[in-house]
Amino acid sequence: MRRALCPVENLYVAQRSRAFLSCALRGDIDSSALASAFDALTTEHPTLRSRIVPAEGGHALELLPEDERPRLILKEGGDEAYIEELNVPLPVGGPLSRAALVTTGPETRLLTVTIDHTVTDGHSAITLMNALWDRYSDLVGTVPAQTPPVPVAEGDWPRPVSELLPPADAEDTEKYLRRRIEETSAHPVELLAYDTPRDRPADPSEHRIEVRRLVLGAEETTRLRSAARDAGVSVHGLVAAALMTAARARLDGDGPRTLGCMSPVDLRARLTPPVSPSVMVASVTSHLQAVPVDGETDPLDLARKISSRLRESVERGDHFHEMRIMPRVPAHPTLQMGSVIVTNMGATAAPASPRASKPPTSASSRLASRTSPRPAAARSWPASSPSTTSSPSNSRTTRPASPRSTCGPSATTSAPRCWPSPRTQPRHRSPPADRGPPARPARTVLPARRAPP
Repeated sequence: MRRALCPVENLYVAQRSRAFLSCALRGDIDSSALASAFDALTTEHPTLRSRIVPAEGGHALELLPEDERPRLILKEGGDEAYIEELNVPLPVGGPLSRAALVTTGPETRLLTVTIDHTVTDGHSAITLMNALWDRYSDLVGTVPAQTPPVPVAEGDWPRPVSELLPPADAEDTEKYLRRRIEETSAHPVELLAYDTPRDRPADPSEHRIEVRRLVLGAEETTRLRSAARDAGVSVHGLVAAALMTAARARLDGDGPRTLGCMSPVDLRARLTPPVSPSVMVASVTSHLQAVPVDGETDPLDLARKISSRLRESVERGDHFHEMRIMPRVPAHPTLQMGSVIVTNMGATAAPASPRASKPPTSASSRLASRTSPRPAAARSWPASSPSTTSSPSNSRTTRPASPRSTCGPSATTSAPRCWPSPRTQPRHRSPPADRGPPARPARTVLPARRAPP
C-alpha cells in the first residue's frame, strides 16, 4: 500500500530533516509496556511505519513489512546519550520514525523519539509523545503483547495539507510569488558564519548537529512577559528581536545590515475544518521578513515591527500562499532563507506523569518526566539533566498523577494544570506567536552552528 507525496511533502525528502523529542526520566520504567505503547501508536499511524520510495512524479510512502517496522530500541548510554541520539539519522529507505530508551544511570533513562519531517511537524510530534505516555499509563500493570498488524485502507492515510487549502485563483498565486521574489531580490539577507570548535579545525566528515541552550527561569520569564506586555508586543516578537540583535552583533561594522527573521506558521487551526494535532502530517509554512539592524537598533522597536508584520501577514492569509508556492522554493531558495529561525508554536503541554500500577513505596518508584519539543534537527532543544530541579520546565511529583493534556493551538488559552503534589513545578509553556505573553515560563534555545558539509 502506497500514498503519493504531494509537491510540498516532496521538498522534505532531500532535506532529511527530522523532529526530535526527548524525555529525561527518573525511576522505574516498564520497558515492555513502553515498547507495546510505541507499537500501538505506529499501528494507528501508518506514516510512522512507512518508508519513502521513488514514484512517478516524485516519491511515495510505502508500508514497511512487519519485520521491518520500527520497534523501541533499548540501549545503554551515559552523559552523551542525548547528543548521540540526536545525531542518529533515519536511514534512507527505512522507517520514518525511531524510538530509543537509553539507560543513563541506575535510576535515570532518556527516551528519544525521532520522526521524519515529511510526515510530521512540531505540533503532531509533541502530541505523539504525549500519546505515547498516555498509552504507556494504560498498559502499566497489564501483560504487554505485541500489537498485531492492521490492514491499511487508502482512506487511512492522512491527506496532504496542500490538498486542504482553501480555493485560490492561480493568477493570484503567481502574483504573490512574483512579489515575494522581488522582495527577496531587493533585500537579500545576510547569514552568519557557522561556528566551529576553536581547539580543532572543522572536519566536514563529521556532519554532527550541536545545540546550545538558554533556559529562562520563572523570574526572568516574568520580566520578559512584563516587558512584552508593556511594549504591546508578543513574547515571540520580543524573543525574535533579541535574537536578531544578537545576530547583528556577530557581524562586522556598525552600520545597518539586512537580516531575515523566519517564523513558522501553523496551518492546522487555520484550515476549515481544522486539522487535529494528532494527525501525522506536515502542516506548517513560514513567514520571512527582512529587517535592517544596526548597533543602535532598539530591540523593542524591532519587536514591534516583527510582531506587526507577522500579524498582518496572517490576517492577509499569506500563509496559504506560502504553502502554495513552496514547490517553487528550490528554484528560488531565498524565499526561505533566514538569518534566524524563531519557533512559533504557542503554548504546548508536556506529557502527563505516567500512572503507576500501584502506589509507589520508595523513592526509586517515583518518576519525573519532561519533554523537549524539537521541530527540526538543526533547531533541536536538548533535555536537561533530571537532577536540574530549578528548571521551570521540570514536572515533579511524589505520587502518581496523570491529568491528560492536549497539544496544539487550542492549548494556548487553557488554564495551566499542575501536579497535585505540593512540590510541583509548573509545566513548560512556549510563548504564543501573536496572542500576547504566555501563562508559564518560556525558554529560548540558541542553536550552535557547525561548518556545513
